[in-house]
Amino acid sequence: MKSTKLKIINRKGLMLSASLELPANQKPNYYAIFAHCFTCSSNLNAVKHLSRALTQDGFAVLRFDFTGLGRSEGEFAESHFSANVEDLIDVHGYITEYYQAPSLLVGHSLGGAAVLVAASKIDAVKAVATIGAPATVDHVTHLFSHQIDAIKDKGNIEVNIGGRPFVIDEDFVSEFSKTDLPATVKALRKPLLIMHSPFDKIVGIENAEQLYKNAYHPKSFITLDDADHLLSQENDSKYVGDIIGTWARRYFPKEENTMLSIEGEQLVGHLNIVEDNFTTAIQTKNHNFIADEPASIGGSDFGPSPYEYLNAALAACTVMTLKMYAERKQWDLREVFVYISHSRKHSDDLQIEVDQPKYLDHINKKLKFVGNLDASQKERLKEIASRCPVHKTIESEVIFNTQIIKD
Repeated sequence: MKSTKLKIINRKGLMLSASLELPANQKPNYYAIFAHCFTCSSNLNAVKHLSRALTQDGFAVLRFDFTGLGRSEGEFAESHFSANVEDLIDVHGYITEYYQAPSLLVGHSLGGAAVLVAASKIDAVKAVATIGAPATVDHVTHLFSHQIDAIKDKGNIEVNIGGRPFVIDEDFVSEFSKTDLPATVKALRKPLLIMHSPFDKIVGIENAEQLYKNAYHPKSFITLDDADHLLSQENDSKYVGDIIGTWARRYFPKEENTMLSIEGEQLVGHLNIVEDNFTTAIQTKNHNFIADEPASIGGSDFGPSPYEYLNAALAACTVMTLKMYAERKQWDLREVFVYISHSRKHSDDLQIEVDQPKYLDHINKKLKFVGNLDASQKERLKEIASRCPVHKTIESEVIFNTQIIKD
C-alpha cells in the first residue's frame, strides 16, 4: 500500500494537506474520503489504521487536515463547521478532477457530521459511514461552553480543548448552530452506517440513536463495544476499517481486474515497464498478487520481492508438509512457525569444501513447534522439514526451458 502526499487548494486559497492511500496493486475500484474529528488531524494513528484497512477492500482513501489543523494552512478560528463542509466539497472536487469521483465518505466525530452534510450536497457520493458522530452540530460547544460568555466580551479568546490551546471567536461559535443535522439526515436517502461505542465519554451513545431514528433505510448500526471516542486502541480502528469495507460491498459492486491469460501454464507475470516501474502483476488461474523491489534499490515496495516470494513458497510448503506428517503420526502438533532468510555467502564462511572457492546461495531455516512433543519428535519433524517438495526443488539441479511466444 502506498501513501501519496497531496496539497489541495480550497476555495479560500488555503492549502489543505492530504494523503492518498492506495491498495497494494495501485488499482482502486472506488475512492473514499475520510474526515477527522474536531481538533484532530489526518495523522492520528486511528485515522491511518482505519484508512489502511479500507485499502484492503479495494478503496483508495483520501485523508486530509481541515483548515487550520494539522499541516493545513489557515487559523483554527476559520475551521468552523461550514468551513469543514466546504473543505470536504473542495477535496471531493479535486479528487474527481485528477483521479475519480469519491463515492464513499467516512467521518469521525464532528467529521461524521460534516460528511453527512457534504453527502447531501454531492450527487457522486453513494454511501456514508460515521464513527462516534454527534446528532447535532452544536454538540461540540460543550467543550468550551463555560467560556462562551467571555467571547462576547473579549472577541477572540483562547480555549483549551483536549489539553491543547485554540483561539476562537464569536463567529466560530455561532456557526455550530446554523446546521439542522437531524433534518439533513432525514433527507439524505443514501446508505448510512452508524458506528458508536456505548462507552463513548465525549459523544454519548444516545447521539447514535438519534441519527439512526432520523435516517431512512438502508441504514445500519454497529456497536464498538468498549472502544473510546478516539479509537486509541489499534485493534478498534482496524476493526472499524474492516467493518466499513465489508458493509460497503453491499452498495459498491465488486469490480474484477482484467484477468491475464496464463497461456496454459501455471501462472503469468506481467510488468508494464513504462507505467509501473518494478511493480509486477502475478496471476494464477484463481489468484493474483503483486511483486516489487524495495525502495532502497529503486522499487516502490508495493509487494514482496522475488526472493521473499521464494522464501514464502518454501515456508508454506514446509508447514503444510509438517502438518500432513504430524497428522499421519497422530502427534500433538498444533502450530508451526518457519523463519526463513536467503543470502549469498562465501564457501569459506560456510566452511564448505568446493573445487574452487566461491559465493553460494544460502537459505537459513528456523523451526518453532507448538504442541505436546518430545525431543525425538521435534528432531524427526526437523528432518521432514527438509523433505518438502519446494525444499527438494530448490536444492536439486533444475532444468529450464525458455521460449519466445510469437505475437
